[in-house]
Amino acid sequence: MSDTEWACHELLLRLAGRLPDDLLWRFRDWAATDGVVVLARALPRALLHDRIGLTDLEHGLLADAVLSNGADRAMLSSVEGVDELPESDYTFTAESPDRVSMGDSATAVLGATLRGRQGVGEVRSSWRQGGADPVARRIMLIAATTGHARLTGEVQRVLRALGEHDPCVEVVPLGMELPPYHRAALAASEPICTGAEVDGHLVPV
Repeated sequence: MSDTEWACHELLLRLAGRLPDDLLWRFRDWAATDGVVVLARALPRALLHDRIGLTDLEHGLLADAVLSNGADRAMLSSVEGVDELPESDYTFTAESPDRVSMGDSATAVLGATLRGRQGVGEVRSSWRQGGADPVARRIMLIAATTGHARLTGEVQRVLRALGEHDPCVEVVPLGMELPPYHRAALAASEPICTGAEVDGHLVPV
């Protein structure tokens, strides 16, 4: 993965729970395929439209991710800066509060797809409630050593085929300190399977 691709993946990872799900999955799909030029134009516009501020680290990731693909420098400089991330108003549970039996097909398919796969560590899921979304959302947490953007796109496509319109797939590099949103999701998660990286655990802090 190039530095530009990595910066894009990490930024989109850090924007989980802040960008709307319908935008985030689409941006990740573009990042996983050949849509990086479209993404470079759309992501800054979305941040400005939804008034999403970025930390200094995230501003650096944004510049690395989109400038080489044609983003407008003036638009990037207009994205608000923040000293710290806002508190999340989401809560997480291990099971879906309103669709207890819903998880079976996705769990079975993803378990069969990712179990024993090279470059994949532990695979976990939790359910998110709160914010402006009245529907409980499945949050997939996957530890991986390589191919993070491609794996995100693949799992998103699987979940969409199973009926999840705006899949929430968080593919985290092994050893990365999780942002607060992901730490909360991990704390309430349950295991689905483990890939070939048997020591590939998600790190809460």
